[in-house]
Amino acid sequence: MADKTTTMLSACGRPVGPAEIEHAREVVRMCSGLTRTELALTLCEHWEWVGVSGKPQVRAATKLLERLERAGVLELPAKREAYARSGRRKKATYSSDGTEPEPNLYLDLRSLRPVWLEKVESRDDVRLWNAFLQRYHPQGTRRPFGCSLRYFVTSNRGRLGCLLLDNGSRALRCRDEWIGWSAQQRLRNLPLVVNNSRYLLFKWVHVPHLASHVLGQLSRRVRDDWHCRWGYKPVLLETFIDPAHRGTCYHAAGWEAVGETSGRGLQLRGHSYSTNRKRVLVRPLVRDFRKRLLTPTEEPHEMSRQRPFSPR
Repeated sequence: MADKTTTMLSACGRPVGPAEIEHAREVVRMCSGLTRTELALTLCEHWEWVGVSGKPQVRAATKLLERLERAGVLELPAKREAYARSGRRKKATYSSDGTEPEPNLYLDLRSLRPVWLEKVESRDDVRLWNAFLQRYHPQGTRRPFGCSLRYFVTSNRGRLGCLLLDNGSRALRCRDEWIGWSAQQRLRNLPLVVNNSRYLLFKWVHVPHLASHVLGQLSRRVRDDWHCRWGYKPVLLETFIDPAHRGTCYHAAGWEAVGETSGRGLQLRGHSYSTNRKRVLVRPLVRDFRKRLLTPTEEPHEMSRQRPFSPR
């Protein structure tokens, strides 16, 4: 079966061995609420599977997953009804309603409390959250691949910021060496790592220590929130910050610097995609996180087999 499958994947433009096949099975099993296209996008991101333009090879990845399903390797979600053929879908646009700057808020944290993380679940809130990120975050908004959680930072004074969690990075040398796992262990247990890929406090919010206070709340509740949404509990948070910034709020909230990204980006035949170097910070969520990340082939003991609801 392995030889047949490897040949089949090579026909899609990428040779893939048993470890990648097992990783594909894990992605499908653990992110069962995603559509086929979203599963394909997740694999493209994890495997850095892109064309010469740098775009994810979604069609090839979808065909790959369907061939694996026909071979009995995995089971995909049912196909959804096709969109009406009325030309290309319009790009999403976000209204500025509700995202206009507010008067500056100067308070100490004690006077502002309580502050809490509000899960973003309704379609209207997702649109508003996207609009805030697009308008105020230096990197804009992004469509998360695979499992994700969005939050508003909220108080009795209103919404103060936005936060996004999604899949951990497929491979980071400094992080992987710090954990000490093998390629097989990484492919198996990568879903247990969650990336804080966006964190924004609105520019009119001036509250000392608020940023680290929010990160502290996040580390205390993310395991339960992720389990409620996706059916299993992560054990490690990661994030990237520009080397020009000290990352004071992360360090104050117990995050640890483990190195820097290489900045090399993707390397393809005749093409290369460089990126800016970033500092890598991590935050363990349980004491025995390393033991769980090094679990070889058996299922991590806290992963539930319950089916999560479909993502919005």
